[in-house]
Amino acid sequence: MSSSRKYGLWILAVLALVAQWIFFHHLGHEFGPGLTALLSGLGILAAAFLISWAAELAELEVPPTVAFILLALLTVLPEYAVDIYLAWQAGKDPAYTHFALANMTGANRLLIGLGWSSIIIVYWWRTRKREIELEPVHRVEVYILLTATLYSFVLFFKRTLSWVDAMVLIPIFVVYLVLALRGEVKEPELEGPPALISRWPTGWRRTVNVLFFALAGYTIYIAAEPFAESLIASGRALEVEEFLLVQWLAPLASEAPEFLVAVLFAWRKKAGSGFHTMLSSKINQWTLLVGMVPLAFSLSQGRLGALHLDPRQTEEIFLTSAQSLFATLILLNLRFSLAEGLLLLILFATQLMFPSSTIRYAYAIAYLVLAAGVLIRFLRKRP
Repeated sequence: MSSSRKYGLWILAVLALVAQWIFFHHLGHEFGPGLTALLSGLGILAAAFLISWAAELAELEVPPTVAFILLALLTVLPEYAVDIYLAWQAGKDPAYTHFALANMTGANRLLIGLGWSSIIIVYWWRTRKREIELEPVHRVEVYILLTATLYSFVLFFKRTLSWVDAMVLIPIFVVYLVLALRGEVKEPELEGPPALISRWPTGWRRTVNVLFFALAGYTIYIAAEPFAESLIASGRALEVEEFLLVQWLAPLASEAPEFLVAVLFAWRKKAGSGFHTMLSSKINQWTLLVGMVPLAFSLSQGRLGALHLDPRQTEEIFLTSAQSLFATLILLNLRFSLAEGLLLLILFATQLMFPSSTIRYAYAIAYLVLAAGVLIRFLRKRP
């Protein structure tokens, strides 16, 4: 079978998996939690393939960073929908404040603890290479993330998340976007379906690329809620604590599209693209998403307001900021190793086993100590 025919069949198979969920969604038939999770999950998986292909093709038209920002925005749509919904409800019912902030911190820690580490592990499994090297152009993104992370400690000290914070965090994202738009368009090395489509006439190629982004974004939009809800329903059936469902299971379900896209890149031995996806998502969620939470809360209340952090939420913010600081400083040398990925994974996983206030602060301090060590090592190695 020729490569063109093989890749053409691959595209048709992925489109079929997307189409099946769109069909069942509009049919309106309700399935059980297990079957709903399967069908919507297959739709999200197929959408992840479409987005990864579209992101690669977009590099023919725009700087790579812009393509990956668009990819990140599309894949985190489910997380935005969940968090903004919870923040809106918090404006009407204070009981939801706990859940809005739990979802926000859970999603951000998952991105680093599970997302970043999974990329290097999959890449090592496929290539036996123990390190991912980022291109010099990504240094700007590291410093953008570092700026947002340093500001996040302000939330811990003042114990509120308000519209004032939105006025700081959202402009950081705008600066990130503006700097990305100034990047250089480079000819990407394409393979698989993107290579096939890249040979089409420019007009057809661009049309298909836009359709891939649109179709994938729509599929994620209509599949995210039933996928997340079916997983949560399964968790409730197993009598899992509701707070833990909101903090970990719901974000894991809503983060599934971007995780899949990034892992697909790593599996195809394009670890740089996979890690870039996760890095863009982290910047996206740590600036734009966190900034939009108090705005949704304020709009719901009909006035400028602030979400007040109780002791548990304050601990969660501190731990999330400390983890982000350590992870960001690791990237100052534009390298991410297997050992660093495993350390992030171990710290993230073991902290979940000890859900006490003292342990959360202990892990946060451990992250800060490690961050100081990484910074000292980096400064000593600078010429």
